[in-house]
Amino acid sequence: MLDLQNIHHIAIICSDYEKSKKFYTEVLGLQIVREVYREIRESYKLDLALNGQYVIELFSFKNVPPRLSFPEACGLRHLAFSVTHLQDALKQLDQLQIAHEGIRIDPHTDKKFTFFSDPDGLPIELYEI
Repeated sequence: MLDLQNIHHIAIICSDYEKSKKFYTEVLGLQIVREVYREIRESYKLDLALNGQYVIELFSFKNVPPRLSFPEACGLRHLAFSVTHLQDALKQLDQLQIAHEGIRIDPHTDKKFTFFSDPDGLPIELYEI
């Protein structure tokens, strides 16, 4: 068995780098750790942290194929972030005019959660802890 310690990061490829950079930093509030332009690949790599913990690598590439989200496709299903007060988070999304689903209840934990999407349609879950 491998001696895994934790998840190091999640890599996301976006279609519009500036739009996604703004979404992940200004809407989700992730902090920029490092931003690199890789000239040979004509691609950006943006390292992002949440509360000081490195969590996401955001990549840009030319001519990326669209992601299949609906119906669900094989692969990464969604990103999930925990929040203390889901209703407050939804009010903030409403103020930013970001569409989201209504509140659902997890039938196994009785916790509240909902989904919205990043600029490329990647589902993002907010789960109240």
